[in-house]
Amino acid sequence: MRASNVTVRRRLFAALIVGTILFLALIVRLGYVQIWLGPELSEKAENSWRRNIPFAAKRGEILDRNGVRLAYNVSSPTVMAIPAQVKDAQSTAAQLGKALQVPAETVYQQITKRQLIIRIQPGGRKITQEKAQEIRALNLPGIVVAEDNKRSYPFGSLAAHILGFTGIDNQGLTGIELKYDKQLTGLNGSISFLSDAAGRQMPGSSDAYVQPMDGMNLQLTIDSHLQSALERELDQTMVKYQANHAIGIMMDPNNGEILAMGARPGYDPGNFRDFPKETFNRNLPIWMTYEPGSTFKIITLAAALQEKKVNLTDPFSDPGFIQVAGARLRCWKRGGHGSETFLQVVENSCNPGFVVMGQKLGKEKLFEYIHNFGFGKKTGIDLGGEENGILFKLSRVGPVELATTSFGQGVSVTPIQQITAVSAAINGGKLYRPHVARAWYNPVTGDMAEAVKPEMVRQVISEETSKQVRETLESVVANGTGRNAFIDGYRVGGKTGTAQKVINGRYSANEHIVSFIGFAPADDPKVVVYAAVDNPKGLQFGGLIAAPLVKNIMEEALRYMKVPPRQDQLNKKYVYGDTPVVEVPSLVGMSVTDIYEDLNSNFLLAKSGAGKYVVNQVPKAGTRIERGATIRVYLSDSDPNSVPPQPPTGN
Repeated sequence: MRASNVTVRRRLFAALIVGTILFLALIVRLGYVQIWLGPELSEKAENSWRRNIPFAAKRGEILDRNGVRLAYNVSSPTVMAIPAQVKDAQSTAAQLGKALQVPAETVYQQITKRQLIIRIQPGGRKITQEKAQEIRALNLPGIVVAEDNKRSYPFGSLAAHILGFTGIDNQGLTGIELKYDKQLTGLNGSISFLSDAAGRQMPGSSDAYVQPMDGMNLQLTIDSHLQSALERELDQTMVKYQANHAIGIMMDPNNGEILAMGARPGYDPGNFRDFPKETFNRNLPIWMTYEPGSTFKIITLAAALQEKKVNLTDPFSDPGFIQVAGARLRCWKRGGHGSETFLQVVENSCNPGFVVMGQKLGKEKLFEYIHNFGFGKKTGIDLGGEENGILFKLSRVGPVELATTSFGQGVSVTPIQQITAVSAAINGGKLYRPHVARAWYNPVTGDMAEAVKPEMVRQVISEETSKQVRETLESVVANGTGRNAFIDGYRVGGKTGTAQKVINGRYSANEHIVSFIGFAPADDPKVVVYAAVDNPKGLQFGGLIAAPLVKNIMEEALRYMKVPPRQDQLNKKYVYGDTPVVEVPSLVGMSVTDIYEDLNSNFLLAKSGAGKYVVNQVPKAGTRIERGATIRVYLSDSDPNSVPPQPPTGN
């Protein structure tokens, strides 16, 4: 049946309408794609064509508190290949392999890969500037020398456990480098070009350069001079006593700033692969946990004084042990100390006396102070790998656990917890969060971007109690077990510690961790130093090994910090075996024969030069040094006290 003309016309009209609508839709779609989506699609297309040659940003420098550079970057370019642009792979591999001292076959396999851009490795990463110039001079198509840098640690092992190190891509792996990796890294730049699907550069296209944004510079609280002094003493201790480990921390007790911190064995962060993993992966001052021994008694003392449970003048009798719930807890001195005051209990580090302090406090109150001083949890120092330490659960603390905790046995602490807590005990009672970051600086302008402010966690004890603690610990150094930390001319406070090591769940009879914590000046502390030595060979007592170690560090620190000597210190109580301190006499002007009589047996003598008379001496007259020390005298034939002849006078 044939359609009528009307039907045909209607169908044609409908088709026209549909066609027009489709055409208009196509026009709208094309307009939308071309006009509205055009820039976005062009950008996507260009991105698919663009190839980037990275330019690494300079990692931020790490400085000590005085601006000394402890870690910085040195230019160390990287060789890269664009396989599609390599014209003669065999020749390129031979020339590049020879320059990099890499087998040509290894280079050939890399530059013929179906990749857009590759790094030539090994051998092509972090090369010297001289080698980079040599490769550029070869002018090999498809081979590019990209700017890169690597980390340099100019002082070798100094502050290694604080600084940490970076990997081959300049990413922080340990220490400060890891903790503040994001701020130090910055943003990489690049040189980019347009290429076709095969990787060939598009004719007429130009390179685009995106400048890298360097990382921020970080200033630490560490003082490189004090750090060097601390590490030197740790080294000498390790050599002298053949210990397993030696640990030292120096802190400003008034704000939590770490002035120096180190451990031995150490390592060189620039060559960390040459050292055992446990050496560079464990920052012992914040990671190692152990029973603190008698340095922990400072916490018991502070709590007992704050709660007014003891008076330092109260009498105490020590028979050498104390009986607690059927257990006999001994004092370190066989036979005990006899009649003494509680001040002497602290001076003598008398275990039974501290047990009584703990009993007077009770377990709830003692453990409240232990927690308030920061034990049992991380201090929050801005370094990775910190441990919590271990305390008894209060529900499991019986009479014996209370007693042993009172004198530092049965609890586990870290060195950073110990020095932080003692700083609070002697600084007026304020517990600060320890930190090693001091300020951030803009790498371009050098302006300070952000200062790290001290953070006080809580007030633990009163200023008055803290003053009593300082005075008591000063007496420990002058009259008690800390005499080997006495520094003539400075008021020093401190406490010894000797703790048996726990090995396989049992106390070792032969291995100890000996320690000492000291601070000065005792009436206005500027510095506190903690040192612990793990299993030293020979006599294992904190007063014999750790106290002299802390003394040497602290004495140099006080003089370096220009803390003036004082005349109002407590006089040192000398006992058998101590070396008395005597005053150096004036020898200038005396004859060689007379000086021996004046020196008696107090000093050794060293002479420089020839002659009859002393014209100079070291140390100077009036200096107080240990008896038996050496005085060096400088000799001449001219008597420095003689009056030169006067010229005649005329009228």
